[in-house]
Amino acid sequence: QVQLVESGGGLVQAGGSLRLSCAASGSIFTINTMGWYRQAPGKQRELVATIISGGSTNYADSVKGRFTISRDNAKNTVYLQMNSLKLEDTAVYYCFLNELGRDYWGQGTQVTVSS
Repeated sequence: QVQLVESGGGLVQAGGSLRLSCAASGSIFTINTMGWYRQAPGKQRELVATIISGGSTNYADSVKGRFTISRDNAKNTVYLQMNSLKLEDTAVYYCFLNELGRDYWGQGTQVTVSS
C-alpha cells in the first residue's frame, strides 16, 4: 500500500505564491508518475501537472509558465510551486501517484486565492 500526505495549501492573494508538497510512503517502486489534480466547486477534477521518475513533466495549459512541478526521488516527495496565482486557481488540490497501473491519492489540500 501507498500513502500520500499533502501539505502547503492555504489562503493567498491573487498574484501571490504557494508551494504544495506531497510525501509518499509505503511500497513504492522506482518507476512511477506523481502529480497533482485539482477540483474547484461545481467542476470536474482536472489534471494540473505530472512528473515521472526520470524528471519529464507535463502541465495543463492553464498553469504553464506559472506552476512548476518537481520531485525528490530520495524522499518520495513531489512539489508544486505555484506563482502568479489567479482567482480561478482556487480548488482542492490532490496529489496522486501512479505505479504499475494503479493510482493512489492524497486527501487533498485547499488552495484559496482571494482578490
